[in-house]
Amino acid sequence: MSREIMQELTFFTHSVLMGVVITFAYDWIRVLRRLFKHGTVLISVEDLLFWFVCGIGVFYMLYKENDGTLRWFAVLGATIGMFFYKMIVRDTFTNIMSTIIHKIMWFVFHVIQIVLKPLKRLIYAEKTFVLFTGKKLKKCKNFVKKRLTVFIKTIRMVLCKR
Repeated sequence: MSREIMQELTFFTHSVLMGVVITFAYDWIRVLRRLFKHGTVLISVEDLLFWFVCGIGVFYMLYKENDGTLRWFAVLGATIGMFFYKMIVRDTFTNIMSTIIHKIMWFVFHVIQIVLKPLKRLIYAEKTFVLFTGKKLKKCKNFVKKRLTVFIKTIRMVLCKR
């Protein structure tokens, strides 16, 4: 084959791979959306940033491979790459990865709970001690206040008689 045809085939292959990479990256965003609930605004911002980064990537590929000229068979190649990725992988990747990450997060959360359980008990004991001490100090304060009031009244009575 001639050199030009090889360059065109390489460019088409890179376009197909770009479509696969774009779809794969978006599947990771879908995994994150399954793990953490997103509002409409956050989804819109994520999509905007994603397509902005993808646009830069596609422009860079077009610039390197084809001197920045848009060729429709490059768009066709990216579309074919996205289509084949979706046909082969479908939602399997998203389901498997979100399940695996969810299980890992569940395991880590439970390990952290087990590790922090003694600390939780210590904090509860400290809280109980502080509340108990606070109540005793309040009773002591009231007792001292009453005694001082009685003492002051006694002194006044003694001074008033004289």
